[in-house]
Amino acid sequence: MALKASPNDQAKLLELQALDTRIQQLDHRAKMLPQLAKIAGLESESTALRVETISATGVLEDTKTELGRIESDVAVVEARITRDTDRLQVSTSVKDVAGLESELAGLTRRRMELEDLELGVMERVEALETASRELRTKHDGVQEMIAGVVAEKNEALGVITSERTDSAADRSMIASRLPEDLLALYERQRARYGQGASMLRGGVSEASGLKFNEFDMAAIRSAAPDDVVICPESSAILVRTGESGL
Repeated sequence: MALKASPNDQAKLLELQALDTRIQQLDHRAKMLPQLAKIAGLESESTALRVETISATGVLEDTKTELGRIESDVAVVEARITRDTDRLQVSTSVKDVAGLESELAGLTRRRMELEDLELGVMERVEALETASRELRTKHDGVQEMIAGVVAEKNEALGVITSERTDSAADRSMIASRLPEDLLALYERQRARYGQGASMLRGGVSEASGLKFNEFDMAAIRSAAPDDVVICPESSAILVRTGESGL
């Protein structure tokens, strides 16, 4: 037996469909907020900067370790120079004096070499520290930008969520007033075909956008006002009104 429902209840399906369409649009808007793409891009940039910063920090620490070794070597050489100088001042042996002077000359050259190395490494440390600071500053800047865009996203999402909540409440109210069998058919057709109800306007189904031929129109005209008619094109419930062109 074909399903029957009052024309008034069938007309309410158009309100339900409009709300379902609106909710679907709002869900799509929530997923496609421009801030989401911007946040993803900024997070990618932040990750790249963080990796670069970690790498730069590692190089800096290695270079500082190298500088520490050189400074330790300089300290050892200077200690030996001090020791040999003290021994030279109290030595009375010509042979010992000659040996000490020769060793001091070699230690002095070694200290100069180490100090040249130390200066070069210190310059590298300074350059690496500057680069690391710049990377951290850039990373912090990107993080601040992310926080700003997240705030924008949350604000926009709040507006969408509020509107969706209102639409969902309106939908629940309308659905609660419909006959169960009519609502079940609407939900089934919407789940299967994307749209549960379609208005017939001037011989055209709004769901499909197609104008019915005379054969289909004759079949629709012959249906009783409380007959539930299915659109042959969209499979949605075809709601007839004074604008249907019947």
